[in-house]
Amino acid sequence: MTIADAYKKVPMMYRAQVGDRSQLQYIKKDADSDIKFWTSEWIERTYPYPPSFTPDNQTRTITASFNWRFVTNGGQDDGIIRPVIGAKGYPFYPGSSMKGAFSRACTPIQRQRYCGKPTPDGDVEPGILRFHGGYPVDKSWQDNLIDIVHPQQCWQVQDDKKEGGAFAQISLYQPTLCFAISSTITLKDREWEIILDIWQKAISTGLGCRVSAGYGQPKKFIGNILYQTELKGTGIAAKLLDDSAEFRTNIFRAGIRGHALRVFGGLTDEKNAETVVEKLFGGTKNNGGTVGLLSMNFQQKYPGKELGTFGSDAWEVDTYDVEGCLNWGLTQTLPEEQEKALKQLIQALTRFGMVFGGFGKSWRRVDHRQFYPEYYAQKQQKPLIGCHWQWNGNRALIFDVKVYKLEQVSKFINEVQEIAKHWLKLQKITITSGQYATSWRESWHQEKVQVWGRIAENEDDCRAIKWLHQPYRKEDVNFGIKQGSIYKSLLTGQMSQIGRLWHRMYPVIRLLKDPKNPKKPIVRETPHYLELLTIFPDDSEQTEDFLAYLSSNLSKFEQLW
Repeated sequence: MTIADAYKKVPMMYRAQVGDRSQLQYIKKDADSDIKFWTSEWIERTYPYPPSFTPDNQTRTITASFNWRFVTNGGQDDGIIRPVIGAKGYPFYPGSSMKGAFSRACTPIQRQRYCGKPTPDGDVEPGILRFHGGYPVDKSWQDNLIDIVHPQQCWQVQDDKKEGGAFAQISLYQPTLCFAISSTITLKDREWEIILDIWQKAISTGLGCRVSAGYGQPKKFIGNILYQTELKGTGIAAKLLDDSAEFRTNIFRAGIRGHALRVFGGLTDEKNAETVVEKLFGGTKNNGGTVGLLSMNFQQKYPGKELGTFGSDAWEVDTYDVEGCLNWGLTQTLPEEQEKALKQLIQALTRFGMVFGGFGKSWRRVDHRQFYPEYYAQKQQKPLIGCHWQWNGNRALIFDVKVYKLEQVSKFINEVQEIAKHWLKLQKITITSGQYATSWRESWHQEKVQVWGRIAENEDDCRAIKWLHQPYRKEDVNFGIKQGSIYKSLLTGQMSQIGRLWHRMYPVIRLLKDPKNPKKPIVRETPHYLELLTIFPDDSEQTEDFLAYLSSNLSKFEQLW
């Protein structure tokens, strides 16, 4: 007897990743999406109670909570990352991966005792510890499983070609996992404390896949921190496949990686720039994969309270209003000179990103709610545009603000380039005058980019924002002046086309001397902003006319770089 459509009787998890069977990596909004069906089948059939470990004289457990998403690649389905799944359907972090992370956190002597060592005859003498993996402690791991991967590097920096759009993956959202370690011999409590400290150190560097992209980062971050600062920002929240909103902490890593490409792309050729950035942030282009030197962790100050909405009816969008501590950690051991240079580099790149733009969706534009509220005068029946980020707290305002006035912008850019040049030299890359990524749309070289600026008295004095929606120059037939507009041009971009102009309102602060404590200045916020336009000119007539207008006294802008 032949069974019609027999393959439909087979659970999605066991189907081949081919058309008309199961194609999990492709995003579809409808209820019949393969990834949605796969996920619902999985959690419906998972055993209701998580595996548990019972601590005793020879077994210890440690629990860790992760501040965003966590994923381990089971490697079982082509083209999609989804967790390792154990007995009774539970996702888990494998003991073998656990041993690898533990081993990297050990000293050489500890590694031999706990993880094993080679013998003279070529065999391996096992260590005294056994690693049993980690499992979620409750059923909350079943929430928000469908994640989105959206490659942006080419689209944002290099050319106008998208890298295939958005893809699905499965990751656990803010899970708490319980890990177990046992010993083949009885150990004293003091040695167990040492072992658990090593494992805590291993956790602090991040676990699982895509660690350099912000995944697998624990809430308790105690790794080798190169740089940390506090930020706050508002903007458009990301949407998941089920239309729910999420503030995705990997926007910082993506944004600063993009700026690293631009900066290095202005100093060396395309191949060298990509290689250097991949070594810094990780990637898959070189020899199948690179573990980046930098890990990122963002700890929100008020988790769970960051999301809201703006607009109404068809124009309603999800928003975020968030503040927290951004940490950049070192994943590997480096010579002292390189570690010092890397610390200076990630500080410079983060500050560069803050001066000239923002993070996340629509980062090239200022938040229209704050700087152009009249844009939404008609019942908010227009799309939300832009974001706004600023330093948060006295420590960040004292140490991270390097630009207080327009005259300092050029000096700041030059300092960032010098720090990047030093890193290139440490990587044995020769810097040749005139050599840069000429084919990229946004390589930071004086032949490719211009920076213009002015002082805005307050947030209502945002001048350039109106030029994005209406003419910057009105027509005057009596004097032969034609209308000037960059609306929906190559310079400003439009739907499905990245523009070549960034607009930033950077808050101006003052540092005053404290007579009681000369070493600690007093921070004074002001109503002023540095209104900055970063332009990567194209050769269109509209852009040439606009640059000519900027050069005139009418624009109120001056060229800074």
